[in-house]
Amino acid sequence: MKSMLKGLIKKVVPIDFLNPEGEQGIKKRGHREYVGGMWDEIGQLQFDFLLRKGLKPDSFLLDIACGSLRLGVKVIPYLQASHYLGIEKEGSLVKAGLENELDPALRAEKEPNIVISDSFEFEKFEKKADFAIAQSLFTHLSPALITLCFRKLYLYLQDDGVFYATYFETDRKIKNPKKSHAHAIFSYTQEEMIDFGEMNGFTADYIGNWNHPRNQVIVEYKKV
Repeated sequence: MKSMLKGLIKKVVPIDFLNPEGEQGIKKRGHREYVGGMWDEIGQLQFDFLLRKGLKPDSFLLDIACGSLRLGVKVIPYLQASHYLGIEKEGSLVKAGLENELDPALRAEKEPNIVISDSFEFEKFEKKADFAIAQSLFTHLSPALITLCFRKLYLYLQDDGVFYATYFETDRKIKNPKKSHAHAIFSYTQEEMIDFGEMNGFTADYIGNWNHPRNQVIVEYKKV
């Protein structure tokens, strides 16, 4: 696993020109592949995980970097109307998901609340989240942006709420890409991921393996 990650990192650092971000990249790869593919498998994995952790129809769920609704199409039908909160920086990605993956009648009934933001503007939601999840987001972010996410989320997660985040794990600190990018791979140690939470008011419970097909591990965070 560790040697495989090292090889991946070497390949993806100079990736900007091969796999552009934003609308150009979405047009090139399609809205399912842009978010990493494995559409049904990873969407169902997240949904089943959240159910095991206590997600209920009346829970407010915040899907951070919701993309083209890979999780959304699984969980929106389950939640009560307006209880799905999605945030994503790529508006065209969300548009593709809403138009191609979510039945119009279901969308009208469930009224998913989606904010387009590249700076974690959780304050634009009218409700605080009971559950939040960032699946394969921190795998593309620098420490500065991960810290920003935690800092802003603290104010918009219920006091008894819970946040789940996945990442690629290494047993020692490595030299990650200098800049966050949707198609670069960042890897962190368990200690680093725990520190991101603890420095911003969260306790961290390392869960580790949750059967992710690309071997991302997961951590549970709760407000102190």
